[in-house]
Amino acid sequence: MNLTGRVTAVLGPTNTGKTHFAIERMLGHRTGVIGLPLRLLAREVYDRIVAQRGPSVVALVTGEERIVPERTQYWVCTVEAMPLEIGADFVAIDEIQMCADPERGHVFTDRLLRARGLVETLFMGAETMRQVIAHLVPGVTFLKRDRFSELTYTGSKKISRMPPRSAIVGFSVENVYAIAELIRRQKGGCAVVMGALSPRTRNAQVELYQNGEVDYLVATDAIGMGLNLDIKHVAFSATAKFDGRRMRQLYPQELAQIAGRAGRHTENGTFGVTGEARPFDEDIVEAIEEHRFTPVRKLQWRNSALEFGTVEKLIRSLEHPTDNEWLSRARDADDVVALKAMADLPEVREKLIAPRRVQLLWDVCRIPDFRGTSLTDHVTLLTRIYEFLVGRGLGGGRVPSDWMAKAVQRIDKTDGDIDAISKRLAYIRTWTYVAQRKGWVDDETHWREETRAVEDRLSDALHARLTQRFVDRRTSVLLRRLKQKETLVAEVNDKGEVMVEGEFVGRLDGFRFQQDASSSTDEAKVVRQAAIQALRPEFHLRADRFYNAPDTEMDFTEQGGLMWGSSAVGKLVKGADIMRPSVEAFVDDEAGEEVAEKVRRRLQHFIDRKVAALFEPLTALNKDETLQGLARGFAFRLVEALGVLPRDGVAAEVKELDQDARGALRKHGVRFGQYTIFLPLLLKPAPTRLRLVLWSLWNGLSEFPESPPPGLVTIPNVPDVEKQHYTLAGYHPAGVRAIRIDMLERLADLLRQKDARAGFEAVPDMLSITGMTLEQFSDLMQGLGYRAEKGERAKVKAAPEPAPVDPNAPQNPIPEEVSVLAEAAEPDAAPEQEVFYTFTWAPKPRFQRPERAPRGPQGDRKERGDRPAGGNRSNEGRGERRKPEGQPGEAKPEGRPEGRGEGRRNDGGKPQGKKGGKPDRAKDNKARNFEARPPRPEKPIDPDNPFAALMALKGKV
Repeated sequence: MNLTGRVTAVLGPTNTGKTHFAIERMLGHRTGVIGLPLRLLAREVYDRIVAQRGPSVVALVTGEERIVPERTQYWVCTVEAMPLEIGADFVAIDEIQMCADPERGHVFTDRLLRARGLVETLFMGAETMRQVIAHLVPGVTFLKRDRFSELTYTGSKKISRMPPRSAIVGFSVENVYAIAELIRRQKGGCAVVMGALSPRTRNAQVELYQNGEVDYLVATDAIGMGLNLDIKHVAFSATAKFDGRRMRQLYPQELAQIAGRAGRHTENGTFGVTGEARPFDEDIVEAIEEHRFTPVRKLQWRNSALEFGTVEKLIRSLEHPTDNEWLSRARDADDVVALKAMADLPEVREKLIAPRRVQLLWDVCRIPDFRGTSLTDHVTLLTRIYEFLVGRGLGGGRVPSDWMAKAVQRIDKTDGDIDAISKRLAYIRTWTYVAQRKGWVDDETHWREETRAVEDRLSDALHARLTQRFVDRRTSVLLRRLKQKETLVAEVNDKGEVMVEGEFVGRLDGFRFQQDASSSTDEAKVVRQAAIQALRPEFHLRADRFYNAPDTEMDFTEQGGLMWGSSAVGKLVKGADIMRPSVEAFVDDEAGEEVAEKVRRRLQHFIDRKVAALFEPLTALNKDETLQGLARGFAFRLVEALGVLPRDGVAAEVKELDQDARGALRKHGVRFGQYTIFLPLLLKPAPTRLRLVLWSLWNGLSEFPESPPPGLVTIPNVPDVEKQHYTLAGYHPAGVRAIRIDMLERLADLLRQKDARAGFEAVPDMLSITGMTLEQFSDLMQGLGYRAEKGERAKVKAAPEPAPVDPNAPQNPIPEEVSVLAEAAEPDAAPEQEVFYTFTWAPKPRFQRPERAPRGPQGDRKERGDRPAGGNRSNEGRGERRKPEGQPGEAKPEGRPEGRGEGRRNDGGKPQGKKGGKPDRAKDNKARNFEARPPRPEKPIDPDNPFAALMALKGKV
């Protein structure tokens, strides 16, 4: 716009008549544009100007609403929707201090720098903007306006003692609804004003308050900007809010903006806190009462000179920095975030073939996320709209009418509660915005009227629901029954704290009321009566909410407790089966049997589904009717042990299983390890945690063992902890630590490849599996039955790679004074030493062997057929030596009993030859017996043995 007009900054606190002054100045010109921060405020100003000049010359332009008569003279807009190039005589921007807002500040800063009237320009806002405006706007004139009335701090007040014509301010929908519900019970009702409401709903709610039907208003910080209401007192229920990125404390100037709504025109006002809000500090109170705040030093700024050659150029221009010391580049707003996300989509990139399409993409990205959905959902919707608008040309497409009709039809429903209707209102705002864009739909007039009609219907329905819920002039039953305290009422806040008359009396933990022990006996009786009566509907509402809550909101503790969020709602008790525990609900008797049964039933559903999900392999194994005989019995043992069985405890049963039985069990994921029989899926953290709880319940433990932190390969082996607890947790104790069962079996697979009798060293794979140092690994191996011998040796270093030799390079001759032989003969430095361990199998002896008499150096090896020392002779017909029993290096034949192999001697020693001489070879052919016990009785022949016929012929041939 032309920069020759007069520029004035009208600065001052709230209730100084700045907006009224701007309206009067604009109506004094032939044409004018005024930009306002909120759609609600724009509608209020539009109605005021229409009342003075008529609707034929006044336009209303916001993101979702567009009323533009043919003979428009005055434009009332939101700041984002202001037309900048129409050449109006007068331009005004309200609440100019919004230039410092992190979300929308860059828009206000752009208007401060570029929006100018041909004759006059006004900027209205707080005194904190004086210094920065003086530096950024040449020739500006300042006009200071003082507040018409005084503002006084009154401290903290309970909501029950709030004076009439008060506004209670909250900063979340949940908080606003909770306060409104409390006021309805105490005071008969209130009006609700929030920024998310449509102008029609907001105006209807304000009318309830202004005409005296209710004396209280519950609102968000939306009342802080320009809404002129008859308010005498403003109470803050909180002093922190979520600003879109994080929770933060409100700045003093923000508190003043809201508190300034009290005491309109010449009537004085008061402000304070209520509920859980802490009283203001003295310096904040002084700053608000005297309107003294820290000046604004930086304004949020974004480059307005955009380049649409390519999407990359557009993004670069949006990210262009500024070198102005009073400006700071704004963080990426929602439109820039959406642009970057869409630019990465192949289906969008292939359509960006001309600057016109890039500009169209930017226009689509500027559609606000009224729905408040995730970025992915918002980008998906924008992509669909962009594909419609691109069409077959360079942007001449339209959003199809049938698609638009279906989208609007899904929203056009007035049933449901407050939240459902509020969500539909947010959705219809998207299509209202699309309908307001020129050239985006086929029949613009029809769709603007249709979306506006749907919004009006939803607005009326929302107003009806708000009035029905928060306006009730009947006093509560509780207020009539309790003596002496007519306004006594109880409430439960978000933290579960139960408040009576604004005082803390106890907590509602799940479905149990825990009364504060500090009250006297008489007082406690009255307080509990009031609290329980007020909590009865809360019990039913909470029970319904709990019954419909997903399983993800519930959990069990390692001591068998059942939790709903952070509240204890029950515990597990022993059931008829180890995998079918029962539940006991924690519900107060005052809640009623219906609530208790609903809670118990939901808890039972939760734990049954939890067991079925985590122990699905075990459940399938238990229900497999194809398992017969020994396999069926072993499956039962595995189910009883909840999927983990030490092998040494079931060695006999394992040996009796044939290959078919093992194969049937392996189909269910059963792994027959060297140390443990287990199902690998049940070693995960969640099944392990549940297994410890179920086993502890079944065995009646008073204190349950806790599961180790997930992801640990080894944990300390505490002597006071039973070995079975380690097994249930998925670990096998060995030495000073316990190793995870599945990792132990992987280690066993490596050990079987080694010669445990001759000795071997640990390889890197072994240390990698266990995650141990060499010293820790040696202790683990000793715990597994190995002997570890420590030694030292020179560390072998890898030879350095020779430098590449260029054959074409000239060779330098060796000087005569240098002796190569002398250099080679020089002794090397002392080699670096390294520690190593040699591991050999050293199982614990089964019994203590008796001392033997001395024997000759040769003994009777010849007579014994050259049997090796130690009493173990060669296996008949094989010629290979038998390894020590249980040695990991040798797999034993399945079905052979442990501890006694074919051809194994039982006397444990060699016979002695003649003392001091050679063996008597003349007696080699004679039968000799060195048994020290009577011969074994003959075993009866098993008729089912396939070799029964051959065994019957033994001794007869």
